[in-house]
Amino acid sequence: MAFDQLHRYIFNKANVRGEMVRLEASYQAILDSYHYPKVIQTLLGELMAATSMLTATLKFEGDIAIQIQGEGALSYAVINGTHKQELRGVARWDETLEELPKEFSELVKKGVLVITITPEQGERYQGMVALDKPTLAECIEGYFEQSEQLATKVILRTQMKNNKGKACGMFLQVLPTSSQTTNKADTDFDHLSTLTDTIKDEELFELPAEEILHRLYHQDDLELYPANKVVFKCNCSKERSATALSGLSKEELLDIVAKDGDIKMNCQYCHTEYSFDAIDIESIHAGTFNIPVGQS
Repeated sequence: MAFDQLHRYIFNKANVRGEMVRLEASYQAILDSYHYPKVIQTLLGELMAATSMLTATLKFEGDIAIQIQGEGALSYAVINGTHKQELRGVARWDETLEELPKEFSELVKKGVLVITITPEQGERYQGMVALDKPTLAECIEGYFEQSEQLATKVILRTQMKNNKGKACGMFLQVLPTSSQTTNKADTDFDHLSTLTDTIKDEELFELPAEEILHRLYHQDDLELYPANKVVFKCNCSKERSATALSGLSKEELLDIVAKDGDIKMNCQYCHTEYSFDAIDIESIHAGTFNIPVGQS
């Protein structure tokens, strides 16, 4: 049974598209990158599934970031996804708290959901909606109804067993054929949404994807496309870190090296650490910095 795959499908007679994603190794890579509390692990899994599904809606090369900002115990959480289904993410919360709120609305008080679309060619687009609903899934549905006037159904589920996580999601959306026919009343959206709501956790986490779709929609004309692989991938590198250091004063950097022995830079997404000594600093500012073969 394959996880870390995104399945796209379309209902030929209903003017509705669908997606299902199930994550395991890619989700676990984020869980292993930092010691996140359970409620944060759950939220990152939901964000990861949601980002994968929204990334699949892109009709161009680029990426999507789904970001949560709040004034509660959680201050920040983001998942970035590319058109190649390469995902990475991070969260920040008040680590002085002994226990975090379990309810989504309490965890992200006065929160906003920010969705940023960045094409490789073209203008960047950003939309925002208040996190004023009980679940992240409902907030994403509200985002689409508010920003694009498209009826949308989102299901987000996570499962933790023996410190190993799985995250799954399902997505239905009315296909925009014209400004007059995007309303769900012109489609079978309500019917398909009702069927999707019947999915059980044991089905979503344990059955093959094709069997899940057959159980839910066997009476509907569904066309399933080939699955896309989903991976955790961080684009950090020692070269990128060196580029960041090149914008700082060489004297200031050498002073830090003299005091601490080297300069350490830590990726906020995968927590890989890159170190630079005095020779590195000199070569960075001389424009001759190169990483020896076999080193990262």
